[in-house]
Amino acid sequence: MSDIVNSVFCTIVPPHVLDRLAQGDDSARAEHAQLTLEHDSQYRTRRRVTALRGAAAPAGTPSDSPQRTIYDAGHRATEPGKKVHSEGDAPSKDATVNRAHAGLGATFELYLKAYGRHSIDNAGLPLNATVHYGQGYNNAFWDGSQMVFGDGDGDIFLDFTIPVDVIGHELTHGVTQHSANLEYYGQSGALNESVSDVFGSLIKQYALGQTADQADWLIGQGLLGPGVDHGSALRSMKAPGTAYDDDVLGKDPQPATMDDYVRTSRDNGGVHINSGIPNRAFYLLASALGGNAWERAGKIWYATLTGGQLASDAQFADFARLTVATARSLYSDGDEVQAVLKAWAQVGVATS
Repeated sequence: MSDIVNSVFCTIVPPHVLDRLAQGDDSARAEHAQLTLEHDSQYRTRRRVTALRGAAAPAGTPSDSPQRTIYDAGHRATEPGKKVHSEGDAPSKDATVNRAHAGLGATFELYLKAYGRHSIDNAGLPLNATVHYGQGYNNAFWDGSQMVFGDGDGDIFLDFTIPVDVIGHELTHGVTQHSANLEYYGQSGALNESVSDVFGSLIKQYALGQTADQADWLIGQGLLGPGVDHGSALRSMKAPGTAYDDDVLGKDPQPATMDDYVRTSRDNGGVHINSGIPNRAFYLLASALGGNAWERAGKIWYATLTGGQLASDAQFADFARLTVATARSLYSDGDEVQAVLKAWAQVGVATS
């Protein structure tokens, strides 16, 4: 299985959504979805080969300021493309470039200010991104070293730089890659996806100055286009399974508790589906503690991810037990520990 789980290619739009679109009656929508699926499949294979050969770990110089570079692929499926914006440049005339630049910065700032982390690898990794990737490409992804954004088809999906939590989500796959390196399959893969949703949401909340009760807890709000009649986002951490229920997209399949855990061979064992369970656990914890979710709740999750005790093949119960231990380590036997225990109990994940 190692040739599957160790490759680093993580997309924001789940395959089951693209599958649904590819099988729809609208030929234009189906074509965009099919081309995106074919691209992602080929790219995943290439990343798998790279992972098996072994790639040199990128290195930078730790700094309290990000080093961001934006490239323009010119609507071709090539990386990185033409360099169009560097750190310190004046704002671009291209709004997509400016959003990518700002989103990289928002991610860098949350990790630095809240957790003392210097960039994605904690060693000053420069933050690079490619925009205007492909023709109507309906996805964004972390390729193991940089971000890539499609423009969407303008119908089902809009420009993928619009939601800052999408940018934070994908960059957090890099944080996981450089820390616990959670295998991208089954429950460990769902944890990988959930951690990205958690910190993607926290990056958005930090940027907007929102407390836990003010946040929408949606992933990808603002991404869905005019062709979607009944949908607010890609996922809901507050209420998994309710982000969309649409004739075109279908119904959000995420479970909120282990009672509805989905067993499937698709999507690397349902990594984008079952992530709803740990997502809701974090939401419940953050809501119970109140205030800024990136503080106590976020610190527990961050310390668990980066503390060196989380195995790469960790299951939900393994992660849950470690969050309890982390809460005790950080906060002794305070309210935080009981809140963590209660959150996991509410989603049906054992902590003992």
